[in-house]
Amino acid sequence: MSASAEKRVQELQLVLPPAPKPVGVYKPCVQVGNILYVSGHGPLKSDRTLITGVVGKDLNLEEGKAAARQVGLAILATLKDYLGSLDKVVRLVKTLGMVNSTPDFPDHPKVINGYSELMADVFGAEAGVGARSAVGMGSLPGNISVEIECILEVKV
Repeated sequence: MSASAEKRVQELQLVLPPAPKPVGVYKPCVQVGNILYVSGHGPLKSDRTLITGVVGKDLNLEEGKAAARQVGLAILATLKDYLGSLDKVVRLVKTLGMVNSTPDFPDHPKVINGYSELMADVFGAEAGVGARSAVGMGSLPGNISVEIECILEVKV
């Protein structure tokens, strides 16, 4: 990674939403050694509203991809809040992307690419790309369009 993640956020002029607070009995992330488990995040915008709707019905592929990117921004906000700096991220290890979609929607991986491309832009082509699953769901909490959880290696 040539530039630090913090510098890349500035260069890309990314606007992170406020770090989301838990709406249930869980923690936004839990660290075990040098592994950070990040709870499922939704597409939280800077005004604290969420992108909602079913991809393939209420939202098209590009809108779903934009929602996944917004989830990535929310996850970055949580990482910065918890770690103090995005430069403490060593690499993205695993991502689970869930798309609130119609039963016949075939492009879950393309939707989750909105998140994956953002992580690659921020952390680099090697450190920002990990193992990934992208699946469709019959519904998600609050009718959010996308939910993503991830596992990262961090500096201790």
